[in-house]
Amino acid sequence: MDLPKDNRAVAKWLFVGLVMIMVQVLLGGITRLTGSGLSITEWQPIIGAFPPMNEDAWQQAFDKYKEIAQFKHLNSHFSLSDFKFIFFWEWLHRDWARLMGLVFIFPFIYFLIRKKIERSMVNPMIILFILGGLQGAIGWIMVQSGLNAENLYVSHIRLAVHFIAALILLCYVFWFALKLSIPSTEILSVPSLRGINLILLVLVTIQLIYGAFMAGLHAALASHTWPDINGSYWPAGMLKFSNFWDDISHNLITVQFIHRGLAYLICIPVVIWTLRTKQLPANSVLYATRYLPLLFLIIQMVLGILTILNSRVEIPVLFAILHQFVGMLFLLSLVFTLFLSRGNSMRNSQA
Repeated sequence: MDLPKDNRAVAKWLFVGLVMIMVQVLLGGITRLTGSGLSITEWQPIIGAFPPMNEDAWQQAFDKYKEIAQFKHLNSHFSLSDFKFIFFWEWLHRDWARLMGLVFIFPFIYFLIRKKIERSMVNPMIILFILGGLQGAIGWIMVQSGLNAENLYVSHIRLAVHFIAALILLCYVFWFALKLSIPSTEILSVPSLRGINLILLVLVTIQLIYGAFMAGLHAALASHTWPDINGSYWPAGMLKFSNFWDDISHNLITVQFIHRGLAYLICIPVVIWTLRTKQLPANSVLYATRYLPLLFLIIQMVLGILTILNSRVEIPVLFAILHQFVGMLFLLSLVFTLFLSRGNSMRNSQA
């Protein structure tokens, strides 16, 4: 898709949206870790933008929460004050989504009227809005599935779907913004780096799914030791091959073992990729940013280890959210490097 070079305002708008999506993902993480996701039992697109405005309204909302299994079997000790705390995080998560919708829709209309959006940009914009709407629908379907008399939490499988859908939207917006802001002269043809980059994106996607499993199952509480897992490098009680698929998706120790193992595995192609960037032109953007994936990976692993070591009674929300945040930066750094190395070999053969 050939886009005009002078699209700074549109690019800035997309980057603002990018930051807002990242904040929304972090709010989703806090919502899950604080057990707040089922506190609002209704979806009211307009009225729901406002929290309960008086004590009677608060009590009504609390009474509706009392009808679901999470309250009856897990939080029956909650006072109204406790309920207000978890309500706040779910309300903020939903209202931030509403705000994002406004931030995406109204500037889009403005740019259309001012003819800042070329015809070639319309289809990608439509895809962007479809992805955003789909993400909202997935979120409500996920929450609704937990509003019953059986489930204490929303399924971590559904949580992973919601999480990955958000990251697909994040990467799509980032790629679109890069197309509007990076000169074509900076796009290099580096097939060897591009191949490793694609492998990394596949591995990181699997790792992020397991990150959602870790959060959804609170699997960090299964072991708070490192580098071993409860005193062993091959802990007991995991990988029951008679029930393999259920084990790798529901067994807390197995999920943590896989999440840790994938982190170590990802280190290998990242180091290889970084070493191979020495061949790049020294004046290129890709060369200047070549250490970003390795830097984010190291920080990400340190934060992951700190989260595990401090998950004794409950998961430390600060470490876990920072771990999630840097994980997004790591993912975006891989999208960025793929964007910069994807050039046509006939046009550019610097590699």
